[in-house]
Amino acid sequence: MSTTPISEASDSPIETQPCRLPNGVYVPMLAFWTSSDDIDIPATQRHTARLLAAGVAGLVVHGSNGEAAHMSRRERRTTIEAVADAVRHETDSHTPVPIIAGCGAQSLRETVELCQEAKEAGATHALILPPGYYASILSKAAIVDYFHDVASRSPIPVLIYNFPAAANGVDLDSDTILKIAAHSRVVGVKLTCGNTGKLARVVADAPKVRSGKHDFFVAGGSADFILQGLVVGAAGTISGFANLAPAACVQIGDLFEQGQLQEAQELQAEVARADWLAIRYGFVGVKAMMPVMYGEGETPCAEPRRPLTQLDAAALMEIEQGMARTFVIEKRLVAEAGGEQT
Repeated sequence: MSTTPISEASDSPIETQPCRLPNGVYVPMLAFWTSSDDIDIPATQRHTARLLAAGVAGLVVHGSNGEAAHMSRRERRTTIEAVADAVRHETDSHTPVPIIAGCGAQSLRETVELCQEAKEAGATHALILPPGYYASILSKAAIVDYFHDVASRSPIPVLIYNFPAAANGVDLDSDTILKIAAHSRVVGVKLTCGNTGKLARVVADAPKVRSGKHDFFVAGGSADFILQGLVVGAAGTISGFANLAPAACVQIGDLFEQGQLQEAQELQAEVARADWLAIRYGFVGVKAMMPVMYGEGETPCAEPRRPLTQLDAAALMEIEQGMARTFVIEKRLVAEAGGEQT
């Protein structure tokens, strides 16, 4: 697979300024494998269509839910291409759906190469973890410079991905995030750290570092605080549990926008209870519920890639029972919208 040398990217300034990402629910998609351990393209595209029908605002590939760490670069490209093809087929070209690709690597060079490859495959934005392998000797100033350099060289706009567990404990504070956000092509942040105080500070102060513009997308990274984020001005959420309950996650935002705060609180409580199981068991637990939520035909989609394996029967029962009430709500919302679980 050919790649553009990093020097070409850095020598070609990008003149167009990115548009603000639309508010709403973004889903960090699961990865699906065939019995021969290849990318399951039909399952990927089927799930893409399902999520779009539920009204999500955008899709994320190669996040921590998407097993990017288990993929080769060729497989990453194949997955983006599959999702992009499904989006083109399922949506109106006049209302494009953002496709955000996880492109973080440990060096500036490889990160930019991944951004270039993601763009060629159909991604519209890149989601970047701070490089954490050498965290003990990497200063905050170096991290800020890294993000600014990536944003300047990437052919697609960049979002910050603050997830300490996936970055060797690197947890960007609000001051550092705001310094990174001063770059016009850094267009948002996903806060999987779960710090709602940090989220509120970034929402409030981002316009100060962006020439007064309210164009910085701030999202929580878990479905258990969608409403809390919206109350302090978040643009939405990027939540792994939305793979299983996209309509319920969307509905929380709709209820909030309609001023139905009590109803939003009640639904948020149900989603938070279910999401607690997703948080505890990770994407393996979410994948395990694919056939429970969407039918036995999705059983192959429940398999993680080795070295990870399926959960034991006791864990599966705990997850299914803990998510059951939210699944009932999800199916009701889909039925009311005139759709079906496919």
